[in-house]
Order: sequence, then C-alpha cells, then structure tokens
Amino acid sequence: MADRPTEALHPLSSGLHLVPSATVLARALQAQEGALAAVRPALGALEEAAICAARTLKNGGKLAYAGAGSSGLMALADCLELLGTFGIPVDRTPMLFAGGADALLKMTGGVEDDPALAAADFARAALAKGDLIIAVSASGATPYTLALCDLAAKAGVQIIGIANVPDAPLLRAADVPVLLDTGAEIIAGSTRLGAATAQKVALNLISVSLGVMLGHVHDGMMVNVIADNAKLRDRAARIVARVAGVDTGIARVALNRTNGAVKPAVLVARGAAPEAAQAMLAQADGHLAQAMKT
Repeated sequence: MADRPTEALHPLSSGLHLVPSATVLARALQAQEGALAAVRPALGALEEAAICAARTLKNGGKLAYAGAGSSGLMALADCLELLGTFGIPVDRTPMLFAGGADALLKMTGGVEDDPALAAADFARAALAKGDLIIAVSASGATPYTLALCDLAAKAGVQIIGIANVPDAPLLRAADVPVLLDTGAEIIAGSTRLGAATAQKVALNLISVSLGVMLGHVHDGMMVNVIADNAKLRDRAARIVARVAGVDTGIARVALNRTNGAVKPAVLVARGAAPEAAQAMLAQADGHLAQAMKT
C-alpha cells in the first residue's frame, strides 16, 4: 500500500500545518485542479464506457454502479441522478455499495474488505449477461469491488473499471478500463479529495454522454425528465414551450395530455395527437429532434 501514488506525500502538503489558512485553501484548490486535469487523458476510455452503457440500457439491460467508501459515494451520486435527469427507472440502475444504507450514515472501513457482502449484493442486484457494471475504486484494489468484478465476469456482465492507480487490479479486470491518474493527495491517502473529484467528473461525463445517446437530452435540456414535483413540472413546461415554440400555457395543456411526458408533449404542442406523438417518437428511436422532422 505504501507504494500506491494515492498514499504518497503531495509536494503541496509540505509544511501545510504551518502556513496561513488562505495558503492552505490555495494549495488544496491547486491540488483539486491537478486532479481534474487527470480526466482529460481518459476521454477516449470514457467515450467507450458511455457507448457501452448507452447500448446496455437501449437493449434492455441493467446499468449497475458499484464501490466502497468515498469511491462508492461518487458512484452512488451518479446512479441516483439517472432517474431525475434522464427518466431511467431505478430498477434498471442498481447500486451496489459496501455496507449498504447503514454505511451511508456511518462510514466504516471493514465492509470494503468483505467479499461475502459483495456476493450478497450481486445476488440481490440479479445481474446477468447483457447487463453492465461501473466499478469505482481509487486504489483499484478494494476487495469488495474486485469481488463484484469477479462475479460479474463469471456471469457475463460487462465491466467498466474506474481507478486512480496505474495497472491496478480493477483496471486489469475491466472490459473498459478508465485510469484517472491523480497521484498523491494533499492529505496523503484521503482519496475523497483529488481521486474522488476526478471520479465524479468522469462519471458525470459518462452519464451526460449516455443521456445524449439515448435521446434524453435536447439542446442541453432534460427532455425525458420525470416531473414529480412543482419545480420539475415548471421546468417541464418551460422545456416544452421552448422546444415547441409555444407559450407555457399551451405547453402545460400538452403536458396534461401526455401525462407529464416531455418529448411527446413537444409534438402535441406542435399539433400532433398524443397517440401519433408516441408513434413518431418510436419511429425516431426516442430522439425528439428526429421525431420533429416527421
């Protein structure tokens, strides 16, 4: 473990306990910026990961996320957003987090070393051939995460592995390895810092890209949003109004006719009947821009 880059001392950490608080902040920010820069070399791998993830969902498979500790939290944050941002049902996006909900309230290290927990979580997620798992681990050697990958490989589940250490076991186990070489942390070993920042950005890039590929994004707007509160209902009306080129009153009427579904509501606001709007979207494979041309 002492040889891992994430456990080394960062050049900016020298004398950190002696400098003014403004300098601590400036150094910590500089370290974060360095971690962010580590994402750019991984863009090719992230594109491949997004293509695989989008294809899995399009073909009816599950897109699972997995991790322990801080890495698990980054995976969880992205996983939870797929419903609200893109309308992807939660039963299609299971989260495998070491220790489960209890570990979210009190982070304990022991659960990440328990392969039995991994086996139980994998069985509960019911992953099989045609599914995909995004496994995240800063060290790339977390026993829980590696155990999940071993089970996934045996079940024919495709693996995207995201790690922050070159040649990590997780990267070797993955079908699509994503290296985020963030190096040393400003606080040695605290991978909730630079490593997690790079992980969060990488996961953001994957989910944004797959959302676009699936037709759930139009001009940067979430056209597959599930409007289940006042804020989102207002957002849905503004999206329909903007894309269809109508006022919000017409947009709200259209949304009522489509039970709050934004994409068909855009077509309804432009004059289509609800049934015809659904058929147009089906013909366009769910892509609103294409459906609007028919």
